[in-house]
Amino acid sequence: MQKPHQLTIYKFGGASVKDAAAIRNLRHIVATTGAGLELLIVVSAMGKTTNALEEIFQLAYNGQEYEAAFAQVADFHRVVAAELFPDAAAAPSHPVHALLEQLHDRLATLTPGDYDKQYDQIVSYGELLATRIVAEALQAQWLDCRPLLRTDHTWREGRLDWPTTERTLRTTVPPLLQQGPVVTQGFLGGTASGQTTTLGREGSDYTAAILAYCLDAAAVVIWKDVAGLLNADPKVFRDTVRYPEVSYQETIEMAYYGASVIHPKTIKPLAVRQIPLLVKSFLDPAAEGTKIHNCRHGLLAPAYIRKTNQCLLSFESKDLTFISEENLEVIFGALAQVRLKIHLMQNSAISFSVCTDFSAYRLDKLLALLRDQFSIHYNTGLDLYTIKNYNAASIRRLTEDRQLLLEQRTRQTFQFVCRTDSHEHLR
Repeated sequence: MQKPHQLTIYKFGGASVKDAAAIRNLRHIVATTGAGLELLIVVSAMGKTTNALEEIFQLAYNGQEYEAAFAQVADFHRVVAAELFPDAAAAPSHPVHALLEQLHDRLATLTPGDYDKQYDQIVSYGELLATRIVAEALQAQWLDCRPLLRTDHTWREGRLDWPTTERTLRTTVPPLLQQGPVVTQGFLGGTASGQTTTLGREGSDYTAAILAYCLDAAAVVIWKDVAGLLNADPKVFRDTVRYPEVSYQETIEMAYYGASVIHPKTIKPLAVRQIPLLVKSFLDPAAEGTKIHNCRHGLLAPAYIRKTNQCLLSFESKDLTFISEENLEVIFGALAQVRLKIHLMQNSAISFSVCTDFSAYRLDKLLALLRDQFSIHYNTGLDLYTIKNYNAASIRRLTEDRQLLLEQRTRQTFQFVCRTDSHEHLR
């Protein structure tokens, strides 16, 4: 895949480490495709562990019973470890047991306030547990990335201190790589005071890009359960098309609109240092996949992207004056303060509408900030669809039989918001 003795970053997501069989497959991929390479392996939480930890955190934060949910997560990791290395995993001192005890203690000491900060401290255990198991399965070195990827205190979306991170990584990692493959966590970082931060949901791709940039890697390979970068999610759309190669710029735009294969922040660090990104299937490692690099190509097949669990918010001035720049400044400031990201926006003479991810917690904070100045209406349970490189047929394919609440188009992009179909079928 790459020339021998060149650093390559492998990133394995949750589906590729969802159980013991998946981890054995990962081990086979590393043995067969990574021979002769310096390998730094980034691993996400196993399966749906992050979702489970989010639910456990919410229960514990609200003072509700969470022990049964915690036991499920703990048993899942213990069983996987026992299947892979039964003798070692049985020892009470095994790292998996120690991490689960730490997690249990942290859940018991949650306090009101600092919601996002405490979220990071709890949800991060998914990656810590997964990497301990994978490192042992590979007989590789385990590396805690939190002291190395320095961030600020922006909980749940830590902003990287690039100079400090690069300096620390260049000092710490190369000597370890000389001894063999290294396994570390995606999604996580740490503050100067040693507190855990996360880099944003699905941020393990971004971790791989950070490591590649700072260590001058030859390539990044993201192992997925699909054949490469597709024009749509095959779980939602029929007749998907694989792109053999895609430019950095095109991929950034797809990721920005919500394409699930690549995290939005991943591409820029790789593009700056011209590091190719390969998207390959862990189900068929020998298949071609997709190469994302500095290339030219013609018009690509339309890309279909769906973002679920959306909220459409509309703001109107209470005195029925026009929506002015001063109004928009207030609205944008409040959205930034509660950290609701705008995916689509549109204004008329007396109203301004935005589509964001739905969070009851953040929505309540936004309403408290703006309800005195604006009349605010909102709808939840919505989907946002984006068609990149659209044509008339692709628009008909998605809009037929749907009631559109908001739509917008540019030269290359068509977007609309609609209610979630509880009987959603493949299109």
